Amino acid sequence: MGQADINFYFDPICPFAWMTSKWIRIVQGRRDYTVDWRFISLRLINAHLDYDTHFPPEYEAQHKAGLRLLRVASAVREKHGRAAVGPLYAAFGARILETAPDESRAPGWQGTTELAADALTAAGLPPELADHLDDTARDAEIQAESDEALSLTGRDVGTPIIHFEPPAGVAFFGPVISRLPDEDQATELWDHVVGLASFGGFAELKRSLREQPQLPSFGVTAEQTGKVEDWHAGSRRLKK
Repeated sequence: MGQADINFYFDPICPFAWMTSKWIRIVQGRRDYTVDWRFISLRLINAHLDYDTHFPPEYEAQHKAGLRLLRVASAVREKHGRAAVGPLYAAFGARILETAPDESRAPGWQGTTELAADALTAAGLPPELADHLDDTARDAEIQAESDEALSLTGRDVGTPIIHFEPPAGVAFFGPVISRLPDEDQATELWDHVVGLASFGGFAELKRSLREQPQLPSFGVTAEQTGKVEDWHAGSRRLKK
């Protein structure tokens, strides 16, 4: 792959990165963009933090699971090329975020061999690449790519990070969206986001009142769509 139109940095366990990635795939189809799916690890960029202080109890296991899956994605990229990462990310997301919540699952279930092998198979890749879940030798590459992403935006952000028309084009965190726009809304939203982020003096536009992500993994039903919750309250805070 040559230089892509969009570099999209993702952690496979992040629901907001997943929702934004679904939007980007719509924009990609409408605008004929190429996308390079790159890595940013929530576990590695938060390594300096005390998880017991800064995150709800389940987050450390989730972030570790995301790192494990990125090791597999790194192996896929090495052995099957950059174009294989997008289908693998789609397969991860379908299994992690497009399924109903299940309280019987152990913390970190997202990073199991069974899930990774199943996703690899669905993406047309060898399931034995799931053996790389514990391949810590790949962490240096993932750390370097995470640092690359944060060098584009500053460090006080999470996932996803988007770089449009790299290397000189605009980069930004997010946008954080809770629901998927339709095709016409998708391209309109893209033009607004890129236009805003392209202004050299732009720094931040934010609101803390959000509806919950409209994803099956959050138990969202059709009747709940559009309900707004304050996600800065209590243990449900989804910061990074």
